[in-house]
Amino acid sequence: MAMPLRQSIRVGTYLFEQKMRRREKFPLIVELEPLFACNLKCEGCGKIQHPAGVLKQRMPVAQAVGAVLESGAPMVSIAGGEPLMHPQIHEIVRQLVAKRKYVFLCTNALLMRKKMEKFTPSPYFAFAVHIDGLRERHDESVAKEGVFDEAVEAIKEAKRRGFRVTTNSTFFNTDTPQTIIEVLDFLNDELQVDEMMISPAYAYEKAPDQEHFLGVEQTRELFRKAFGGGNRRRWRLNHSPLFLDFLEGKADFPCTAWAIPNYSLFGWQRPCYLMSDGYVPTYRELIEETDWEKYGRGKDPRCANCMAHCGYEPTAVLATMGSLKESLRAARETVAGNRG
Repeated sequence: MAMPLRQSIRVGTYLFEQKMRRREKFPLIVELEPLFACNLKCEGCGKIQHPAGVLKQRMPVAQAVGAVLESGAPMVSIAGGEPLMHPQIHEIVRQLVAKRKYVFLCTNALLMRKKMEKFTPSPYFAFAVHIDGLRERHDESVAKEGVFDEAVEAIKEAKRRGFRVTTNSTFFNTDTPQTIIEVLDFLNDELQVDEMMISPAYAYEKAPDQEHFLGVEQTRELFRKAFGGGNRRRWRLNHSPLFLDFLEGKADFPCTAWAIPNYSLFGWQRPCYLMSDGYVPTYRELIEETDWEKYGRGKDPRCANCMAHCGYEPTAVLATMGSLKESLRAARETVAGNRG
């Protein structure tokens, strides 16, 4: 796990505080969506299927920052849509960083070089660029040629300017262990991004392409083979060791979607950003009035093939905190990642 040491200490302290307060449900990271509009039409995305009137809306800065502060989460992932299309996204980031929140701005990078001057490098901020494969595979997944090359140039420019850069890669049933190895090798070794996040694709109900999402057994086999030969330890993956065990099928966990809540133009989304069973205006209502026990694999048929990090990474993190052995394991990998 390649999370920076300062961030690891901050998150660890936060988790300890929640345990001391005997809080059963609390957020690790907020998925903030200040808009749904995007400049791409990815086949696996269900966010751009909203009506035109909704796609034109932009969340006010005060509302976005206020929602994060209301939750108390130490980390924020700003997504959408394409957040760099929001005219005040830099101000949202600035205010969150000023509150010492760790902010990851998720982007397809098409506007990144144009907008970069509006942001300031900080240990609390990172661009999180979506890369689903090497040139041909990535451009096919986003349905537009040239996106991969622009993303690569944007990453290089951001690194040159002193920004932290992470990546997020989603894999489908058209992927093979070799395609995963190729893109993660490229990101890890050639581009030398700071951290990489990976996720099996989840079947958004509104996604145009419903044929290429992974099942549980497919996911386990795919990652088990891709992680072989020491790759898992060598790559700077921004995941807990237990979550990577989960992807390989070495461990299994229940879903804790409440730990990565989603806040969008509609409010706090039930139960997670991948499913929509209604919205509530406050974080407290989300936590206290949602029947969390009815969600997860084996409970809700929509969850049957989900192994997404939004539901299972926090379970792995909490399991790590509850085990001295796993805590020491995670600490060793964090230190090794920072040395590398």
